[in-house]
Amino acid sequence: MTGKEKDCDGCSGCSAAACGRSCSGCGSEPRGKLTDYDWLADIPAGECDLVEVQFKNTRKGIYRNSTHLPLEPGDMVAVEATPGHDIGQVTLIGPLVRLRLRRRAKNEGEIKRVFRKAKAADLEKYREARAREHETMIRARRIAEDLGLNMKIGDVEFQGDGNKAIFYYIADERVDFRQLIKVLAEKFKVRIEMKQIGARQEAGRIGGIGPCGRPLCCSSWMTNFVSVATGAARYQDISLNPQKLAGQCAKLKCCLNFEVDAYVEAVKSLPSKEIRLETADATYFHFKTDIFKRQITYSTDKRMAVNLVTIDADRAFEVIALNKAGEKPLTLESAEQQSRPKEAPAYGDLLGQDDLTRFDKAKKKKRRNGGGSKRGAASNAGANAEGGEQPEAPRGEHKKRGGRNSRGARNRGARGEGGADNKPKQ
Repeated sequence: MTGKEKDCDGCSGCSAAACGRSCSGCGSEPRGKLTDYDWLADIPAGECDLVEVQFKNTRKGIYRNSTHLPLEPGDMVAVEATPGHDIGQVTLIGPLVRLRLRRRAKNEGEIKRVFRKAKAADLEKYREARAREHETMIRARRIAEDLGLNMKIGDVEFQGDGNKAIFYYIADERVDFRQLIKVLAEKFKVRIEMKQIGARQEAGRIGGIGPCGRPLCCSSWMTNFVSVATGAARYQDISLNPQKLAGQCAKLKCCLNFEVDAYVEAVKSLPSKEIRLETADATYFHFKTDIFKRQITYSTDKRMAVNLVTIDADRAFEVIALNKAGEKPLTLESAEQQSRPKEAPAYGDLLGQDDLTRFDKAKKKKRRNGGGSKRGAASNAGANAEGGEQPEAPRGEHKKRGGRNSRGARNRGARGEGGADNKPKQ
């Protein structure tokens, strides 16, 4: 057994690579949620006795290692709680923890302590408490429904020693849950703490995969949530489709705020959308803007796309200056743009894949019986005249019809060859 495997107290059946990350034996959470990267690890700095500890889902806390235990990220530790102690996983050590503490604006004097590394008895009690969480949540939901409370209990988290339970709930309005606390304390025999969370925080606690194919930002690295408005989508020219703009929490996606500042700064270097461009033959209105290429498309109609012309932002400013001077250019495009050869589209529909009717079944023309028989008879007659062949007839009627036809043909031929001499005399 290696030294790393010995550090995992009471853990059975885990390897050194898995210990501290997704160790099912210790009951610890995988380090996929709110994962930390110590970018100050290679920088020499003074000793720091602060450590960051992660509990269930995204709940984290900063504690003081007053006894100077040799802790590493991934170790399970017992920390001070009110009352008793709690069990969590160390996620970050070193001077970076002090920087995070400043961002949280907390006083170091109020920081609680790290008691010890979790022992086998601590982990066993911790696993038993975690096993009760799901059943407790289901029963608490039924109790809240029986009391007629307009709230949703989204999750339950037991403290590491099993003496306290935190109930996370969502409610649109103020809820009087005093009676609920009394009932829950009587049912589960533990200290009850109610904590209200929002829809975004609930999505962060549950986790999942976003439409971008990556884990949700609220469950992977975001610790605070900023309000998102539809104006962020308007600045980025995103379609105001609620199904596209909403995340898994049914709220506007947090990522709409990530690039909106860059768009706002880029728009300042472009002409206003309200400015009209006057030319000798028409008046052009703003239609759309490509911020990355700094190109603007104008239309001769204010409400719809008519006679679209795309020009650069520099040309737009030039036309605006001419209009202010009372001049109107002949065309909206510059001379250089007019002389420039038109680029072929990057994508060509070689196989007809863009045809809207490519999946429709071809309609077969139905032949009418009358027309078909006439056309068939005419074709047969033509074939007989050219090749001298006659269509086969049934065996029973072939001789009779053939004899009559042959005699009639000979009589007509004789009269035709003889002319007037063969006519019967009157």
